[in-house]
Amino acid sequence: MNTIDRWSIDIYLSETEGETHAEARLATRDDESLRGRGTARCNPADWDVPEIGAELAAARALSDLAHRLLETAASDIEAVTHERVRLVDR
Repeated sequence: MNTIDRWSIDIYLSETEGETHAEARLATRDDESLRGRGTARCNPADWDVPEIGAELAAARALSDLAHRLLETAASDIEAVTHERVRLVDR
């Protein structure tokens, strides 16, 4: 496999008043930056396990980031082809 590029994703987590917030930041070689956000809340009836909140918030942030990346790709395709594009998850 030949590597043509390398992108990295950093996930930042914070907790405020029973909520865990995550921000996933994608950095590309072109200095393009996309961000996805996610939140998790502890149900009062559940045990307070911070790691689970972090996992949920991070997963939601990555999902949001993936959707934003698809939208960016569709926009870039439209700019080249001058035709409407709709990309879907597979």
